[in-house]
Amino acid sequence: MSTFEDKLKGNWNQAKGILKQKWADLTDDDLLYEEGKEDELVGKIQKRTGETKEQINAFIEGLKFD
Repeated sequence: MSTFEDKLKGNWNQAKGILKQKWADLTDDDLLYEEGKEDELVGKIQKRTGETKEQINAFIEGLKFD
């Protein structure tokens, strides 16, 4: 399991809130998380925000949770 998957799996509700704060244009539909479909999620964020896949992955991997 990658760092990306680890970050999202256990902390999805908190991560979703942080992602919405960073990219306010994201909708709940954009942020539907399904285990094993992380690339699809990043693609949706990329399409909506114009950020690169690398930028999105780096942001998610840098998330800090309480």
